[in-house]
Amino acid sequence: MTDSGVLDQLGRPLRDLRISVTDRCNFRCRYCMPRERFNEDHTFLPRRAYLSFDEIEKVVLACKPLGLEKVRITGGEPLLRPDLHELVRRLSSTGVEVALTTNASLLPRQAARLAEAGLDRVTVSLDALDPKIHSQMTDSSIPVETVLEGIDAALRSGLAPVKVNCVVQRGVNETEVAPLVRRFRGTGITVRFIEYMDVGRTNGWQLGQVVPSADLLGYLQGEFDLTPVESDRPSDVARRWAHSDGSGEIGFISSVTESFCGDCVRARLSADGRLHTCLFASGGHDLRAVVENGAEGQQLTEAIAAIWRRRADRYSELRSEETSALPRIEMSYIGG
Repeated sequence: MTDSGVLDQLGRPLRDLRISVTDRCNFRCRYCMPRERFNEDHTFLPRRAYLSFDEIEKVVLACKPLGLEKVRITGGEPLLRPDLHELVRRLSSTGVEVALTTNASLLPRQAARLAEAGLDRVTVSLDALDPKIHSQMTDSSIPVETVLEGIDAALRSGLAPVKVNCVVQRGVNETEVAPLVRRFRGTGITVRFIEYMDVGRTNGWQLGQVVPSADLLGYLQGEFDLTPVESDRPSDVARRWAHSDGSGEIGFISSVTESFCGDCVRARLSADGRLHTCLFASGGHDLRAVVENGAEGQQLTEAIAAIWRRRADRYSELRSEETSALPRIEMSYIGG
């Protein structure tokens, strides 16, 4: 332990915990949950296997002495978890920042309640504005208008800043990059473009499907006058660029071409209580068993600290044919 918390093998602190509350989703985005693998024959976690809100709160409280500052509720689609606002209320009361990543399709009727419960900010996954491309990317019948209504509901409820994340896949949705920048310019919403990643083993990822952020930036600079913005802290994953007229920002998350493992301060808690120290992890540590054995408070803090101290993950920096052959957990299970 240090004055600022616990450090891993590479000197990285624990600041951010991503909490998956369900492995289910109402979209079937091909880069995350391709329908041919996640269909009616797929065995999802039984709901009784999910960590309870009590157990999640215990984990968050145990992480606070280690330096935890922020939690992000994810999935699957987290708004499928009943009474999610109650978890937000509990986590907000611990004093950490509480954020949510969602596809926003269920946000129109939940945004106000989440804001009242203490949710600080929302990130929405939106890969296309064009209805046909949106349908192709999400493999769902939920129209893009519903997602946009969810974004509007978040803004009306005071859940600002709102960010929009777009995964760019070559040959699928590169044409949507400029329209997304135009759509949200001047709204206070930051659009961030994410390089298509090799998370899990089911999305058929190939390097040739990646559109490098540098290429996207060069393309966008042909239409927009963009200037670089300094990051707030080294662990920020997005490289920020601002419109020179002050009408907003965009960002690039370049985990393939410009990995940022060296500054990674994130752990991930799966819906069934396994702590993962990397998005590309092959396995996790069973915190649920620790909690069910009666550990809480200092005892649970020490168990999590022991896991973090052994952490040496840096998959994206080491990405190669050898690492690509390793088993990896699906993003819908571990959270994005």
